[in-house]
Formats: sequence, structure tokens, C-alpha cells
Amino acid sequence: MSTDRDIIESKQDAEGKNKNKIYCTFCPSKMLNAGVARLVNINFALPYIHSKAEDEANQSEIISDYWLIEDMYTFENIGVSHTVGNVKYLACADCERGPVGWHDLSTKRSYIALCRVKHG
Repeated sequence: MSTDRDIIESKQDAEGKNKNKIYCTFCPSKMLNAGVARLVNINFALPYIHSKAEDEANQSEIISDYWLIEDMYTFENIGVSHTVGNVKYLACADCERGPVGWHDLSTKRSYIALCRVKHG
């Protein structure tokens, strides 16, 4: 029986980078190509995914497995929110669902939650 850790490890190559392209879970938009992001374990309270019509802004969940993207220009498609504190939340550029991750303004690094995207 596979554990969550086995499933996560199956998504990365020998160098810890994403094996497959990364897509939005709600539409066919491609966010990242294979081999461009590194798996990291960091706890961050990410607001729940909601559509623009819903209002769940005050609810979040702690997620710990993320793809680290060193340069914003690595993304194929990504939407960026207004600044909230020291971060900008990331969403699908096409359907605007999210957040799927966040961009840290102090380090200029972006993080995409493994559980919020589809690996193709």
C-alpha cells in the first residue's frame, strides 16, 4: 500500500525535481514544464481554493509539500494576486482558481503546493 510520502516521491526525479509537467486541476492550463521545480518541505498556511464568487478569505490550511521555483519566468502560465503582507498568492492564469501557491517577495522564490495541482 502506498503512503503519502511514496506518492510524493514518485512525482520527483533523482535530483528532486518534478518528473512531469504541472497543470491546473480545474482546467487544461499548463503551469510548469517537467524538470524545472525542486521539491521542498516547508509549512505554510495557504488559503483554501475558492472561486472568485466565494468568500473564504479567512480560512486556510497548513500545507508542507511544495515545488520551489527559483525564478518567476520559469512558469508557463501563472496568475498573481495583489500583495498580502510579504507574499503574493499564485493562481491559474486561465481559470483564476487558487491559490495554488505563493510568491515570497523577500526571496523572490515561488512555491506551488503539490496537492493543489495536477501532474501530467
